[in-house]
Amino acid sequence: MWDRLAASDPGLLRLTAGLRTVAAIALTLAVLGMARVPVPHLVAGALTAMVSTFAIREKQRGRQAVTLALGLPVALASVSLGALLNQRVVVGDVFFVVLIFCAVYSRRFGDRGTALGLIGFQIYFLSLFVGATASALPALYGVICVAFACSATARFVLLPQTPAGTLDRLRRAFRARLAQLIDTQGRLLDAGPDEVDKVLADLRTGTARLHETALMIQGRLEDGTSDASVARLLQRRIANAEIAAERLGLLLLTARSAERTDTLTLHLPGAPLPSGGESPVRDAARDALRRDLQALRLLVLRPVGEASGTALAHVRNRLLGYREEENLPAASPAVQDVFRGLGESARAALGLRLALEGPQDESDDSPATARSREELDAEDAAIEVSEESGPEEAESAGLKRPTTRAAVQVAVGSSLAIAGGELLSSQRWYWAVLTCWIVFINTASTGEILVKGYRRLVGTMLGVVAGIGLAGLVGHDTWTAFGLVLVFVFAMFYTAPLSYTLMSFFVTAALGLLYTLLNTYSTAVLVLRVEETALGAACGVIAAALVLPIHTDRRTNELLVQVLDRLAAVTRAAVDQLSGGAGADLVEQARDLDQALADLRGATQPLTHPITPLRSRRDTARYVVALLETCAYHARSLAATAELLPTHPAIAADPRLRGACGRIVHNIEAIAAHVTDPRSPAGMETGPSIASMLEPGTLRTPRYGRVTDRVLRHLQRLDEAVSGLARPLGVPSDTAQPKK
Repeated sequence: MWDRLAASDPGLLRLTAGLRTVAAIALTLAVLGMARVPVPHLVAGALTAMVSTFAIREKQRGRQAVTLALGLPVALASVSLGALLNQRVVVGDVFFVVLIFCAVYSRRFGDRGTALGLIGFQIYFLSLFVGATASALPALYGVICVAFACSATARFVLLPQTPAGTLDRLRRAFRARLAQLIDTQGRLLDAGPDEVDKVLADLRTGTARLHETALMIQGRLEDGTSDASVARLLQRRIANAEIAAERLGLLLLTARSAERTDTLTLHLPGAPLPSGGESPVRDAARDALRRDLQALRLLVLRPVGEASGTALAHVRNRLLGYREEENLPAASPAVQDVFRGLGESARAALGLRLALEGPQDESDDSPATARSREELDAEDAAIEVSEESGPEEAESAGLKRPTTRAAVQVAVGSSLAIAGGELLSSQRWYWAVLTCWIVFINTASTGEILVKGYRRLVGTMLGVVAGIGLAGLVGHDTWTAFGLVLVFVFAMFYTAPLSYTLMSFFVTAALGLLYTLLNTYSTAVLVLRVEETALGAACGVIAAALVLPIHTDRRTNELLVQVLDRLAAVTRAAVDQLSGGAGADLVEQARDLDQALADLRGATQPLTHPITPLRSRRDTARYVVALLETCAYHARSLAATAELLPTHPAIAADPRLRGACGRIVHNIEAIAAHVTDPRSPAGMETGPSIASMLEPGTLRTPRYGRVTDRVLRHLQRLDEAVSGLARPLGVPSDTAQPKK
């Protein structure tokens, strides 16, 4: 059960966020309840505790404490101005717009600037929500101070969270998701023709979830480890385990298919298994494969400190023996490849465990296991951490800076929302402003804002229905209503990363209860909230479309070029090292590629959303992203193989690989140039397959003895995937003769 929870919520980040916010609110309500403050002040305290808890996103506890301390005077100043300007309509509206501009602009100063801007805006909104007046300010000051103190208590005492602890939980989540992926791979082996498509979809989901966890670990390594060498070691071990698991899935797909499976099958939603897939076969080799998949899952799931014992050593020895052709069953080449992939996955699991636990009992090791340990020890000793870092890219100035552009857009949108909101209601116009503000958070293009506004509107409409029902049930029972609010707040934070629609639903349902507590509830009020939400979303979209717009096409093209540039860099550096060139930080470059691809995937959501009317465009976007994920997989595999070169006794450099890579890099750069400028004269090179470009008859190496055979397959697949990108992106073929 714990592994399932860890896998569903990597690092328990959502659970911690929800519990911490609920604890801060509950503690605030308890303290204020004992002081017998009126209900409006209870509401103000609860909202302040919520804002002061979720606004702070820094990872280091010391920085969190400083930001929380700075947030208190910001909150006091904000509520004061809100109370004083509440009755001065024009001046108050102008100040609100200026405050919104400053709050958004402050994001350029990092997490602390973002948090202080968010606190300033939300507390001003709070003063409007509870109808704060100048005479009530002393009491509100006390309420806000209590809320901040309770937030600090929940954060640092009741539910403390350290970077090292978060990283440890993320590693457990990676282990749990890896075990789930192996379990899905076992189901793929037994799935019948009617079940294989569903299992294949689960395999894609499991692979993507494992990759997501690896990226989350990557973002926490610097703060969560003792030194840079430990971080680099964990980074390499996580990357190796991820690549081995993804490769094992591809080998299983090939074993199930009548032909070799394209890597794209694992990344493109809805792509069928080639030839429909064969029916599952029961023979001695496949029975052994089923057994060994369960054995690999056992090795992965074994808790830290419990990976010893003769039986477990026997299982590990058997799996690692497959790497060296030991005891391979009599079966087709495709099935034997799966056994070899099992051996590679077992080695990756051993390396990850050694990185986390240190040296282990080696008394029961077989020769194959001992050699695997020697290889891993050699890799560990070879890790060198460079302290040099390249100069950071200067942020663009003026209105081209993203924070400045967003601030101007939100200010214009909020002005429209204020004007339109006051036409709908002179008392609750601020709901339109809040929606306009929110749809701009974590968005970078007009399409993203449109999708977010749509999701918020749907969630709000559903929440209104729930709010009407709950208000009738709860009536005016104050503490029951607050209890339900706490439940909704937890659900809001727990579901926020998963579904913005669900989060909006819980927010609106909670607001219905708060209106009941403030004696301002009515069906008309909740209907007005829907109208104000629709208006705010529309104002946000209008501002994003007309004021310094960044259209979705422009945003996705910029990110696509970034992905292609990083793909070319990783491929070039990896093949150069495999050809005998100087080493580079390939794992870090591969992770930069993965992060750029994740950004592109998020930016294409407006194009791939179910509501988009342009179906062909949606299919094209999905296909391009799937091809890029395929390219990234092969680039990661090349980088991981190149990292082994200095220490692995069975891997030797092959200078011929450098020439085989030239066409791939040229084509990647040609696609990037065409995306940047459609009039670019650069075109795609065509020619013979990668394998035939090497001298025939000179590869006298075992199938799994040296690097050349596997690298060739990755280069061939990468070449095919890059060529496949040219058609949907409209890149022409080069009229010149292909390079030799």
